Parts: sequence; C-alpha cells; structure tokens
Amino acid sequence: METRANHVWVGAVTLALLVGVVLLVVWIARINHPAQNFYDIFFKQSVDGVARGSAVSYSGVPVGQVAEIALWDKDPQYVRVRIRVNANVPIVEGTSASLQGSFTGVTTIQLSGAAKGAAPLTRPGPLGVPEIPTKASGLGELLSSAPVLLNRLTELTDRLSNVLSDKNQRALSEILANTDRLSSSLAAAGPDVKATLDDLQATIRQANYTLASFEKLSDATNQELNDQQHGLVRQLRETLKTASGAADSLKALADDARPGVQQINQRTLPAAEAAIHDLAATTKALRELTDQMKDRGVGTLVGGPQLPNYKP
Repeated sequence: METRANHVWVGAVTLALLVGVVLLVVWIARINHPAQNFYDIFFKQSVDGVARGSAVSYSGVPVGQVAEIALWDKDPQYVRVRIRVNANVPIVEGTSASLQGSFTGVTTIQLSGAAKGAAPLTRPGPLGVPEIPTKASGLGELLSSAPVLLNRLTELTDRLSNVLSDKNQRALSEILANTDRLSSSLAAAGPDVKATLDDLQATIRQANYTLASFEKLSDATNQELNDQQHGLVRQLRETLKTASGAADSLKALADDARPGVQQINQRTLPAAEAAIHDLAATTKALRELTDQMKDRGVGTLVGGPQLPNYKP
C-alpha cells in the first residue's frame, strides 16, 4: 500500500510539473506575441500572390499576418481576406488597405491613412469583425491591368505594321518629296514674299495714318459742333430763334393788315374790276377805229365814205 501511495504522489507531482511547464511556455509565448485584433478586407480584384501567413505592413512596418483568405459567399466578385494585426497598431477611421505586389510574385497587404486624433476602427463589419476599406495601389493596378495593356500593345503594333506597309512607305516617300519641292519653291519665292510683306506693312502704316487723321477730323468736327461759344449747334439754335421771332412779327403784321385787306376786297376790288371792263371796251373800240383808219384813211374821222374817182 505504501508503494502504491508513493507512486500516486510521484505521478501527481510529475503531472503538476508538466502543467506548470505548459503554462510557463504559454506565458512566455504570450510575452513574445502581443495581443492582436482581427479585421476583414474585401478586394474586388485579383489577390494573386496573397496566401495565409502573408505579411501585413503599415507604412512599410510589419504589423501582422494574413489569417484567412477565401471568396465571399454573398458576392463571389469579392475576395475576403482576414488579417490579424497587433493591438498597439493605430487602425482608425480613414485607414485603407491595398495590395503591394512585386515582379517576383510576392504580394503583401499595405495599410495606410492613419490620422492623428481619429477614432479607432471598432464598428463590426458584415462578418462580425471591423472592415478596412480598400484602395487601388499603383503597382497592383498596373499588374492587374497588365493583360489589357498587352492586348492594346499588340493591337497598336498591328496597326503600326499596317501603317508602315510598303504601299504606305511609298506614299510617305512621295509626300516627303512633294514637301521638299514645296519648300524649295517657297525658298525661291522668298524675295517676292518679302516684298509683299513690305508692301503690306506700308499699307498698314498708311491705314494707321489715315485712321489717325480721321480721328483728328472727327474730334475737330465734334468740337466745332459742340463748342459752347462758337459751335454750329449754338449758331443754328440762335438762327432758329431769330427765324421764330421773325415769323411771330410777320404774323402780327398780317393780323394788323387784315382789316385793310378786307376793305380792299369789299370796296376797291369791285370798282377796279369795273374800271378794267371799261378799259377793255375802250381798247376794243380804239382797235376797231385804228383798223378803219388803216383801211379807209383819215377820212373816216372827218366824214362819210370817200367816193371813188370817176373817169368818163
């Protein structure tokens, strides 16, 4: 019985020592690995090169690792990447995630955008942990669009090959030859062009001189018209004023002469008309008498008609 009791005590002590060692190892591990927080990132692009255990950096400083990567069940267009980041890293509102790729094929997740005084990112996302929004990185965008760029480069190369065909090269040679001939013609016509430009400059100077003279004439005319002392407008105004006074005087004179004119119309004109009739009758009688004297002689005034001479 004593031997069994000793074995039990030995087993119990050994088990206690093993538990203590395990606890010590866990405690040491906790000291070497600080507390970490989990975050979800949803990428709507290829995450080629990212795998479980890939590094997570904040402005180039390693702060965690990729814990899980999978397609999102609700929308397979998105790739859900869950990362664990040290608790002392400032993941705040405004922090964003991007893919930092390289030509070696290794891709890391780069965090950035911490602002001083911003609130910590603690609001749970669709899967229960906070969600870090994404942004496109320069190299990652270039790598993701590399196939499209290659296709466009191939298409451009094909088009350049069509442009630089033998037929187009001959046409280009003819164009260059025509251009050379045109430049030679322009060089030969240089003196004529220079003379034409000189004439044009002279014409422009003459036009400027004419315009200046016209402006002076316009100013002088304006001054002559609008001069307050001797301007034509002032003289015309005075002339119109004088004419208006003369018209008023003539009207007054006509008003004064109106009674005499009425008397002339009523008395003098009838007498004058009668005298004119009498004078017309007298004139007629005198004309008849003159005609008789012309035909018969002066005897018309002395006696009867003269007898003709009788010869036996």
